[in-house]
Amino acid sequence: MFGRKDKLDNKELTLVGSNSKIDGDINFLGRCHVDGTVNGNIKADPESESLLTVVGDGTVEGGVSVPYVELNGIVRGDVVASKRVKLGATARVIGNVYYNLIEMAIGAEINGKLIHQPEGQVPLLEQTKTELDAPAKIVSAT
Repeated sequence: MFGRKDKLDNKELTLVGSNSKIDGDINFLGRCHVDGTVNGNIKADPESESLLTVVGDGTVEGGVSVPYVELNGIVRGDVVASKRVKLGATARVIGNVYYNLIEMAIGAEINGKLIHQPEGQVPLLEQTKTELDAPAKIVSAT
């Protein structure tokens, strides 16, 4: 797992199997392996060593905010990896990728922006969504 010395054991494993579909958000600690479909956001504490793996047929229809992300499947939403993101040859992201460190294989696709976030910085994703959700100000000239 990214050459880290610490190892997360199997008792901290969240698994979404290939024939599984989850409608709702997932909040986890440890490892999360997605081979099925998740219709919702996936989150882990940004200060943890948590790892999300989305494999070939795995699909996430929502945002991802996890320290370590290893993607070979599809994410339709923004990806925030506070520590490191690894995009394999079959990775597809339809959204922005916020990263500290990034590794991309030939063939990975991103339909959005790559935005560098130094470690420890609050992701711009949260600031941007707050600004976008604010009501528009109407100014009239008299």
